Formats: sequence, C-alpha cells, structure tokens
Amino acid sequence: MIELKSAREIDALWHSCQIAAQVLHELNLAAKPGVTTKALDEMAEQLIAENGATPSFKGYSMAGLSPFPASITTSINEEIVHGIPSDRRLKTGDLLKIDIGVFKNGFHGDTALSVLVGKPKPKAKRLFDVTKMSLKLAIEAGQPGNTLGDIGHAIQSYVESHGFSVVRDFVGHGLGRSLHEDPQVPHYGRQGHGLPIQVGMVFCIEPMINEGTYRLKIKKDQWTAVTADGRLSAQFEHAIAITPNGPRILTLHESDRDFFAPRA
Repeated sequence: MIELKSAREIDALWHSCQIAAQVLHELNLAAKPGVTTKALDEMAEQLIAENGATPSFKGYSMAGLSPFPASITTSINEEIVHGIPSDRRLKTGDLLKIDIGVFKNGFHGDTALSVLVGKPKPKAKRLFDVTKMSLKLAIEAGQPGNTLGDIGHAIQSYVESHGFSVVRDFVGHGLGRSLHEDPQVPHYGRQGHGLPIQVGMVFCIEPMINEGTYRLKIKKDQWTAVTADGRLSAQFEHAIAITPNGPRILTLHESDRDFFAPRA
C-alpha cells in the first residue's frame, strides 16, 4: 500500500535526507586513490552519529541473507550495488558507487552517487555522465498526473540511445518510516503505463546503468551484485517528494544544485 505523505512528514524526511546528502558529499571528497572502502564506511558511521542519526543499512536484512555488516555500500567497477566495504584500496581509474541510508526522528534518508577515482578512464566518464543525466530526466518526469512508466521510459530511452543498458533486477522504492516502501519504481518502462504519480508520494529513483548487458550475478558474499559480463556499472540515486508544483529533491546537496535546477 502506498502511504501518501503530508507536508509535515515530507519536511521530516527532508531533514533525514539532507544528513544523508551531506555525509555522501564528504565521502565523495574522501574517495581518493589509496583509501580503503572500509575507511569510508568508518567515516560515514562517525558522521552519521555526529548528526544524531543512525545508519539505515547496518544490520539490515532480507529473507535468507545475513544482516548487512556496514553503514554504506561500496561497489567498484563491475560491481553494481550492495558491495560490502573492506580493506580494498581504491585505485586511479576506479568507478566507485557509494550508497547511504540514515535514520533520524522516525524517517529514513537514502541517496547514492558514483565517484570517478583519480584520473577517469574515458569509458567510465561517459557512463558516469549518461547515468547522472538519466536521473535528471527521470526526476523531471516525476510530475503529478504522469505515471511511473514515464519515469522508467525517461531513463531507458536515454540510456539505450547511448548504447548502455538498464539493470532490471533492482528498482527504486518508496521511502518514509521504512527504508523500503511501496511503490516500486522500475528504471525502464513505457510512457503512460504503470501507477499514476500522486501528490504526497515519496520515492527513490536510483538507476543502475551498465556498460554492457543489463544481466547480473550475485557474489558469494550473497550481497554484492556484479555485471554478468564483467563490464562497468554506474549509479546515482535521489529521493523525491511529489508536490503540487512537481518533484522536490529531498537528497539534493548544495554542490549539485546547478545540475538539477529546472530547465528554462
């Protein structure tokens, strides 16, 4: 069941989302060659605590899986999502994805980005740019009266026109008092199809875009998803609230406001 949020609830969500956005910004700056993903996780946990919040991901469990052991996910190169932080050191040219969730005052914030570590490789930079733009287009499609299929179509049509593919196995999701709520938000679809977008909806759009096939495999740790062909993957994620005036990006950091400003 989809729980439509009041203006007061959306403001509470905004506070949690802004903590997540600020911590993610700090992690983005810290993700340099030689840094371990475990160090990024430790940094995230400390910053989350300093903001009076708790990590949404640490201890999170799904049926048949052991609880997730870290505060963030860190996925490198062919790893798509849910990578577990470790002693692995980042290298120049890596394409790192960081996903973070925080919980404060009864509400979750959830956001993710890709990081080009050191000097980027041209193919990684192109995938990075296309993935980020696909999220912008998806957010612009999140208008009251449109459908979730319009959001998926905005992503899929743009991504595939650039020769990349959209992961099907993971989708966006509602956000609120629970980390994952209804509705599910596919990153592919047909215009005019799917659930109507209503004022009061809050959900995350998080396209995972692959350089090659959209198919994936799960590593032995049972969490980390990797591309089936070993090629690169990128991801960006924002939480948005649907208002009478259109989508409000709850996880937008001030450093990225120009990119996500409405087009004239």
